[in-house]
Amino acid sequence: MSTARKAYHMFVVVIVLSRATDNCSGARTVTNNALPPDHSTERYGDSIIVDVTSFGAKGNGVTDDTKAFQASWQAACGKGSTTLHVPAGYRFLVAPVTFFGPCQSNIVFQIDGSIIAPVNARFWTSNLLEWINFSKLNGITIVGSGVLDGQGAAWWKLSQYDNEDSSKGGTNLPSVRPTVLRFYGSYDVSVEGITIENSPQCHLKFDSCTSVKVVGVTISSPANSPNTDGIHLQNSRDVEIYHSSMACGDDCVSIQTGCSGIRVHNINCGPGHGISIGGLGKDGTKACVSNVSVYDSNIKDTLNGVRIKTWPGGVGSVKSLSFSNIQVSNVRVPIVIDQFYCDKKACPARSSAVFISGVTYEKVTGTYIDRPLTLACSNDVPCTDLKLINIQLRPAVVSGKDPLCSNCYGQQQLTAVCLRSGRPLNDPSRTQSHSNAC
Repeated sequence: MSTARKAYHMFVVVIVLSRATDNCSGARTVTNNALPPDHSTERYGDSIIVDVTSFGAKGNGVTDDTKAFQASWQAACGKGSTTLHVPAGYRFLVAPVTFFGPCQSNIVFQIDGSIIAPVNARFWTSNLLEWINFSKLNGITIVGSGVLDGQGAAWWKLSQYDNEDSSKGGTNLPSVRPTVLRFYGSYDVSVEGITIENSPQCHLKFDSCTSVKVVGVTISSPANSPNTDGIHLQNSRDVEIYHSSMACGDDCVSIQTGCSGIRVHNINCGPGHGISIGGLGKDGTKACVSNVSVYDSNIKDTLNGVRIKTWPGGVGSVKSLSFSNIQVSNVRVPIVIDQFYCDKKACPARSSAVFISGVTYEKVTGTYIDRPLTLACSNDVPCTDLKLINIQLRPAVVSGKDPLCSNCYGQQQLTAVCLRSGRPLNDPSRTQSHSNAC
């Protein structure tokens, strides 16, 4: 990176927010009305620099700095090209907050210090789903070498009490655990270089976003931290995740319904549950996922490698997926399709299922703990047009099992017979109703 580019990233960080509405979840919201005086901003070239310490942020890890961050956002969002700077050497305690857009211009939010979540119950209401939330923005970049610390350990022990009285866990924190960083309804979003750690639940979430880039991000939570997805995507398009590392207690990357044009490459995943499409179709809902590529990545010490999971009774389709050049190490089952996914309890038999077709696995290599692959497809809605090419998986232990395959059709280059050739008599591509089409 050139000196000029480094200087730009060091000083040009802005956040975007415009209009705030009442937030029924209890999180604080920020608008760009009633801008604070300009004495707390300065210029660097064509960009305006807004430093949170100039608005009263103490950064001692004890004082509530939320109002200073809100005032900084107001100043940044209401001006032209702006960088909101969270300087290194500080620990800023910030309560749950939502920043709304659109803003006057693209914003860079540069995080070089640490931002920590409160663990005192007075900061949280029972229906808060996220800690730091960005909504309705057009052009927002989160960049820097800093840390977002969700301080999730206080929440993880409550996982067994979800949807119950959290006092049973010895704390007054609500049982619904929040996501650390969420973007909603935004366009042209970049998250670069930061570390997100110890999330109560999901670390980074994109909901209804378009044109998203995640690069050089580190996600870190213990392997036994419950439901701590690394990156969660839903109803989002044109997303690229690369050169990032994820260690967590659930899926490193979770791709949900409404997603298309997703590229995940050059990432390190583990520990965790691997990279997952789904679960899709819960409670009979319609799910649509297409055009997903995962490649040039390493998955180590995880429950699964690359997985597609759908709930019985769902409708819709998963199509045009590719998983290539993936190295696995000590992974329980490296390749999984599970059309009978049921989280914690057994599900009743259903005749409908999300239709899975056009999935290619190529050059998936390494070691497994249990079996090399499980392709468990529905008898009523079989999986079609699958390809298994140059799959080289060997057991890490002597007791490794054979592949498990059912109701799956396509082409293979395996010594063990797994896929059926041709197409099923009840080919879903011909028999699916229009209501199931995506």
